[in-house]
Amino acid sequence: MRIVLLGAPGSGKGTQAKLLVDKYHVPQISTGDLLRAAVAANSPLGQRAKAAMESGQLVSDDIVLGIIEERLSQPDAKRGFILDGFPRNIPQAESLDTMLTKLGMPIESALLIDVDFDILLQRLTGRRTCESCGQMYNIYTSPPRLEDRCDKCGGNLRHRADDNEETIGNRLRVYEAQTAPLIEYFRRQGKLHTINGIGEIDEIFDAINGTLNTSTKHKGEETMEAEQNEANKPATAEAATKKPAARKKAAKKAAPKKKAAAKKAAPKKKAAAKKAAPKKKVAAKKKAVKKAVAKKKAAPKKKVAAKKKAVKKAVAKKKAAPKKKVAAKKKAVKKAVAKKKAAPKKKAVAKKKAAPKKKAVAKKKAAPKKKAVAKKKAAPKKKAVAKKKAAPKKKAVAKKAAPKKKAAAKKKAAKKK
Repeated sequence: MRIVLLGAPGSGKGTQAKLLVDKYHVPQISTGDLLRAAVAANSPLGQRAKAAMESGQLVSDDIVLGIIEERLSQPDAKRGFILDGFPRNIPQAESLDTMLTKLGMPIESALLIDVDFDILLQRLTGRRTCESCGQMYNIYTSPPRLEDRCDKCGGNLRHRADDNEETIGNRLRVYEAQTAPLIEYFRRQGKLHTINGIGEIDEIFDAINGTLNTSTKHKGEETMEAEQNEANKPATAEAATKKPAARKKAAKKAAPKKKAAAKKAAPKKKAAAKKAAPKKKVAAKKKAVKKAVAKKKAAPKKKVAAKKKAVKKAVAKKKAAPKKKVAAKKKAVKKAVAKKKAAPKKKAVAKKKAAPKKKAVAKKKAAPKKKAVAKKKAAPKKKAVAKKKAAPKKKAVAKKAAPKKKAAAKKKAAKKK
């Protein structure tokens, strides 16, 4: 089993490669891992790769092919291999084919895991990785039970900095420009097999296994047919040179061969029928998977929309709450200010109203006091005036009465005599 895995970032190549390694016991050959291992081992190719990387250049194809060739020479690669991440373009694919042909290990199948652009974007932007155990999650398709916590070990879930829409969009555009032409390259060779990468991981893996089994049987049948044709060539040439009588004998001899060929052809027909059956099943599965995916795709979108609405409402309430508080505070401040402003005015008005009352009360209280004081002051003055007026009157009366008293006294004196 010698396979090349094709697919855009986020299509699930790495996950399916691990499952294939576990089932078929063949190594997964990732050029990234090989380069890191070569650099760590300080091998001659590793030193060249390190120099290129430190200078900021891409590692050349001849270095990568050399490292792959070294890896394929190891015993575990004799049963086959799974190439992941290489080739990335047509020149690399051509160089790889040349090298593998020399080694007698040509590529048998190129598996394309096909996923729509929108789903790839959702997978990559929603990807979360446990920092402790490496478990992968997706907040849209396979979220953890607790947000930002791993279900297995409870470790922190990390969102890679480059898993954003802009970076991922650039990566997908690079893939389409450089790697997508490989699809046509392997299709022309008759080695391309397309797998629908949407659905459950186990379902996708079953589809890959069905494709591999079918393609292996088909190649086995082609090899057998070629061997039979090669075996029949000498007999056919000899029959062409024989005379008619000999041809009849040859025909008689050929009759059992025809029967044998017919018998051999019967299992081919059955095999073809069997071959068509899984394809129909796969097609039915694909339709079912597409429907399921459409439902799953719609469900998170609805949930996301509902969450967004809820968040907007919550945000609106939060925004409105401080505004209301501020408005209430402003009103309270205005009332307090108005009270403060009104207080001195009220006092002034009260003082103005109270002033004439106090004056009136004071006048009333002062009036009798003034009268008493005036009376006290006026009394001696009146007495003095009265005395002054009465004194001359008394004197005048006394003067008038004096001769009368004298005359009366003279009369009494005369009588006594």
